[in-house]
Amino acid sequence: MYEGFRIENADDDLRRKLMKTVVLVKQVPATTEVEIDSVTGVMKRGMAKGKLNPFDLFAIESALTARELFGGTVTALSMGPEAAKESLLEAVYMGADDAYLLSGAEFAGSDVLATSKAISEAVTAAGGFDLIICGKQTTDGDTAQVGAELAEWLGIPHVTGVVSIVSLGGNDIVVEIETEELTQTVSLPIPCLLCMDKNINTPRLPSYVRKKGYTGDDVKTLGIFDLQDKNLNNYGMDGSPTRVVRIFEPEAISVSERLEGEPDEVSAKLYEMLKKERMV
Repeated sequence: MYEGFRIENADDDLRRKLMKTVVLVKQVPATTEVEIDSVTGVMKRGMAKGKLNPFDLFAIESALTARELFGGTVTALSMGPEAAKESLLEAVYMGADDAYLLSGAEFAGSDVLATSKAISEAVTAAGGFDLIICGKQTTDGDTAQVGAELAEWLGIPHVTGVVSIVSLGGNDIVVEIETEELTQTVSLPIPCLLCMDKNINTPRLPSYVRKKGYTGDDVKTLGIFDLQDKNLNNYGMDGSPTRVVRIFEPEAISVSERLEGEPDEVSAKLYEMLKKERMV
């Protein structure tokens, strides 16, 4: 039994249908101490020490397991500055067959809509797909919107919060998803997009042998001129309908009151205070 999958093998028909899996990854800040452009309100990603988004580790493991079960290839894809190659290489060290980085000043400052638009173009430029797998959300923006919006741009069905892949047969994939209120079993036609929840599996460690054989030069770089839609108004801040108006550090406010007196008197005062705040 493969972790995160309830199926153990696939027939030749499945191997023909699921040929290419694209897994999306993102480099996020490895620390909370990041710099924000005071004018644009955009994070200076090129200056922040990065790491692979934790949710993407579960997505990579799911993609690699799908390849082991159904054959085909796994392509890792990301959008970001040159430094994002480090996270793509981590996916390669784990087992991805190849990797693509969409990079360029044209994409700087993209909100979720412009980001999903750019990635939809990059997925096509990288050779297309049969299945797209990504993490449920990222730890920097925490919007959990890019996966769904990407699927809309590509015109394919999607689900989020996937905790198990139940079966894959014919033209459909059946998955189990968890919401805040219940667990559902959903069937989707292929091609489709899956957003993986955490703990669906235990991500494998990067291979030292693979790491010895790869460098940043092995990551293929895509730019605006590699995309079918080269309209700059659809990317970056020009293509973003949402804007960060102001970034500021919240003011720390501490209010305290000292209660004095006999124990019974102090406890009575404390009870009245809690009652006034509707805490009891």
